[in-house]
Amino acid sequence: MIPRLATERLILRDFRQEDLDHFAPFLADEEVMRYLGGATLSRDDSWRNMARSAGQWLLRGYGAWAVTRKSDGALMGRVGLLNPEGWPGLEVGWTLGRPYWGQGYATEAAQAAMNYGFLTQGVDQLISMIDPDNAASQAVAARIGEVKGERREHVIDGKVYPFDIWVITRDEWRKRAVLP
Repeated sequence: MIPRLATERLILRDFRQEDLDHFAPFLADEEVMRYLGGATLSRDDSWRNMARSAGQWLLRGYGAWAVTRKSDGALMGRVGLLNPEGWPGLEVGWTLGRPYWGQGYATEAAQAAMNYGFLTQGVDQLISMIDPDNAASQAVAARIGEVKGERREHVIDGKVYPFDIWVITRDEWRKRAVLP
């Protein structure tokens, strides 16, 4: 049910139970979670996070993939299409563990997710919701062709979070698209 995508260096695949041992430490890392609400997640909450990703595929027909490196199979994080109830649109989102930052993996995975989104979903645009202070994710958004849009606030678990909406339209994506 969950498609498998491949890029030059990465495999995007379904989450598996054995991924928890590698995924949970990423979500327990304060630096990784800094711009994702700030609160680190316990192992149990990380499990629920993986299960929620799988559930979104069932309910929406899209969701987050586990990102693995082709060369050694290392689980690096997640990337995918997100649109939980109350979201302002279909989002391309990414979260990688710190050992994998700064090597172009987030851009490569996000581009694959974006391509999948435009090829399979009837949307006129995709967005990324990015904390205004998250320069690294802003750089990824720019590299995949998104343009910074309006600043908004979103309430999650009773807490208000500011974010900028980065946007790419289907027409802009078509102009830039390099498909495998």
